Amino acid sequence: MPSTPPSNWVLVTSDRLSLDTVTTWAARANCGAVVTFSGVVRDNSSAREGVIALEYETSTELAEKRIHEVMDEARVRWPALEAVAIHHRIGRVELSDATVIVAVSSPHRDDAFDAARYCIDTLKVSVPMWKREIWEGGSAWSEDASPILNAQDQ
Repeated sequence: MPSTPPSNWVLVTSDRLSLDTVTTWAARANCGAVVTFSGVVRDNSSAREGVIALEYETSTELAEKRIHEVMDEARVRWPALEAVAIHHRIGRVELSDATVIVAVSSPHRDDAFDAARYCIDTLKVSVPMWKREIWEGGSAWSEDASPILNAQDQ
């Protein structure tokens, strides 16, 4: 965790994500709201039951650039935002482990809720991230892909 928290914190990593660390980082004395979202691996998908893990692949440099674009656009739409963090796992992620964490703080809850929702929804369609579903005896790339869009188009 950074020693002096900047207002944005982007992380694309194969390391385990910590919701507690991100939530603590996002808290600010002048903010009454910290909204977090944590996406975790579940045991099913639209295509199958019995999923035991997911595997994510991306260009880290490109993913970080696109995540910054999502944050920049969120700050245009909600200028009162203080802290914005978006962390995404790459590599293999086991059942119930976090694949993505979004945290947003602002003086008031409406901005924090709206911005957090925008960040996760826009991340899903604007950051190139390939997901492989793994089950006992096999694996396949997820069929839940969508075209890559710009953050401003959301």
